[in-house]
Amino acid sequence: MSDADDPQPPSESYEFNPLPEASNAADYDASKLGKLEGLEAVRKKPGMYIGGTDERALHHCVSEVLDNSVDEHLAGHCRRIDVAIHVDGSISIRDDGRGIPVDIHPVYGIPGVEMVLTTLHSGGKYGQGGYKFSGGTHGVGAKCVNAVSEWFEVEVSKGGHVHHMRFAQGKVVKKLEVIGTATSTGTLVTFKPDPEIFKLTTVFVAATIAKRLRELSFLNSGLEIRFTDERPAVPTPETFLYKDGVVEFVKQLNQGKEVLHPIPVRIHKEMTTTLDEKPIEIHVEVVLQYNDTYNDQVLCYTNTIHNPDGGTHLSGFRSALTRTINQFAKANNLIKDKDPQITGDDVREGLAAVISIKHSDPKFESQTKVKLLSPEVEGIVGSLSYEGLTQYFETYPAVGKRIVDKSLNAARAREAARKARETIRKGALSGGGLPGKLADCSERDPALGEIYIVEGDSAGGSAKQGRDRRYQAILPLRGKLI
Repeated sequence: MSDADDPQPPSESYEFNPLPEASNAADYDASKLGKLEGLEAVRKKPGMYIGGTDERALHHCVSEVLDNSVDEHLAGHCRRIDVAIHVDGSISIRDDGRGIPVDIHPVYGIPGVEMVLTTLHSGGKYGQGGYKFSGGTHGVGAKCVNAVSEWFEVEVSKGGHVHHMRFAQGKVVKKLEVIGTATSTGTLVTFKPDPEIFKLTTVFVAATIAKRLRELSFLNSGLEIRFTDERPAVPTPETFLYKDGVVEFVKQLNQGKEVLHPIPVRIHKEMTTTLDEKPIEIHVEVVLQYNDTYNDQVLCYTNTIHNPDGGTHLSGFRSALTRTINQFAKANNLIKDKDPQITGDDVREGLAAVISIKHSDPKFESQTKVKLLSPEVEGIVGSLSYEGLTQYFETYPAVGKRIVDKSLNAARAREAARKARETIRKGALSGGGLPGKLADCSERDPALGEIYIVEGDSAGGSAKQGRDRRYQAILPLRGKLI
């Protein structure tokens, strides 16, 4: 074999990384395996349970406790929730629901409240707690908050008594005891984030919490939520209570904008279907309103939990919206043959909408529930949205025409932008940007080519006839040459 056939060394540096020395396989036995007890797993890997240890995860802990109170409202047992940020950096959430069970569990032999706050995947959602719809479907939320808290206290008003229990880093430090009498029922949870877990910050942002409380009040019409930040010298309590719920939510999204129709479109239906031979109950509420802007804002919720990455409810709604607007436009001859096809991006321009579903057995992408995965929801939301929008456009054709006109303008602008990009791209690729009257040579190497600059088109014509086109280029110019 010649030297030319030998493999050539690389032009850049080459580094050889041998495998590390292998350990003795015989040393790997059952004694090398470990197990985390109780809530240790949450403290060791908090990102798996609360989505991280940053400011967003800190506020997610508040949502986890709040969701339990909202679940009581969804079950018909809670009318009011009070939230307060205290001067010491702790936060409390109180509801007037039934109160967490405090009696001894017949199987596990511990108080129900201790089981709910220390045992993963336990709670009323797994038994006969009367929760038709629940945001806390995984049964880990409050336990995780307990685990990542410096301290965590719970007071339960139930059976005429106030019961109290205290935890530190997820472990019981004060067993359940009666500390007073009660004339009503409810649960009060107070916790302080652990700086060992939340190393970036343990400071709650009032605006972030108020935004979530306002959301919950919109999504649960009739639920009163009171919020107080006790840290300022003069606290200013806020109360959130919305009778029209999601309709008011969408109106707020469009606040300060010119809307295409003054009253939002509301599509709502409660239904029961069957999944894997098991009956499931689904409530769908879709509210939308168009404005004159060029952006869209669509918020998705499942059992009042925000799904920032959307999911099957969003995809079902989007396909129905695109289909309905196209059908209405064609049926009313609003689209000409020369007009481009209206796409999903076009119909979403200027759209403000809230999609809220309640599902008795939802499936999510992760513990933080960022995306709904339940496949049956896509068809249900899609068909209901299509039927509702079709009926609305038939009833209010003038609004439908305004929406089609806006979508069509978006499609035309999109098509014009596409053609402009193609023109620029073709211009950049053809001729390399050389002057239009240049008679180029066929040689591509500049070192081997020549260019002759001549005065006027007539001289250019003579020069072209006498040149060697292989390596001589001619460029005619007007006026005297310098």
